[in-house]
Amino acid sequence: MTRRLAALLISTLALPASAQTIYKCVDSAGGTLISNSRVDKNCKAIVTGAENAMPAPPQPAARAPRPPGAAANPTPAGFPKVEEGAQKARDNDRRHILEQEMAGEQRSLDQAKKDLAEQESQRGGSADRLVPYRERVGQHERNIQAIQRELTNLK
Repeated sequence: MTRRLAALLISTLALPASAQTIYKCVDSAGGTLISNSRVDKNCKAIVTGAENAMPAPPQPAARAPRPPGAAANPTPAGFPKVEEGAQKARDNDRRHILEQEMAGEQRSLDQAKKDLAEQESQRGGSADRLVPYRERVGQHERNIQAIQRELTNLK
């Protein structure tokens, strides 16, 4: 009962400022009702007036249209720049590292699939013993997908 009351009270705090007064009403059975209108004379005001209302968020100032080709967040004047040749070399290094990681993950996936197949071919035991082998295969497959996404995101 108190959880419902707390949830109801919290939800009423989110009411807009137009609901100037919030009432808490207790009926003869001891039930509590929170409302923006007085149900009977046993209701007590718990929130009144605009002084308890939250202020409206500030409106963004009107902006001049951005010239074509201008960045949404321009680079600060003192921000360090990397020369184009150096950046291409970094991108090539990154591609090479990702390709190496892809090859390693592919080998690991092949081994995990082999281990799973061996475990599936054995008779006896429960299916629960296969769970770690299937999870290992799934993890390597997800790693390969992530590396492929990184490779496609390279310039």
